[in-house]
Amino acid sequence: MNVQHRTGDTKGEFYIEKEDKAVAKLTYSKAGSTQMIIDHTEVSDDYRGEGLGKTLVESAVKFAREEELKIIPLCPFAKAIIEKNVSLQDVVRK
Repeated sequence: MNVQHRTGDTKGEFYIEKEDKAVAKLTYSKAGSTQMIIDHTEVSDDYRGEGLGKTLVESAVKFAREEELKIIPLCPFAKAIIEKNVSLQDVVRK
């Protein structure tokens, strides 16, 4: 599964495509130069239960580590995934 990433000046998204169609995405906003706000995670009904949302959250965490950013998980799904997995919590703004 190939997670792709698009980023702009103030927003970005991680997404997964199957058959040239986006089937899952996680969107975020940049909060200054040190933080990112995960605001939405969405998975197509046809692909629910396959772990795509969790994969996107893990990709966002990996990106935050690489860029030395802190995450503010406003998206309830992303927040739940991070809270359940201690190994993802090092990048959460406290």
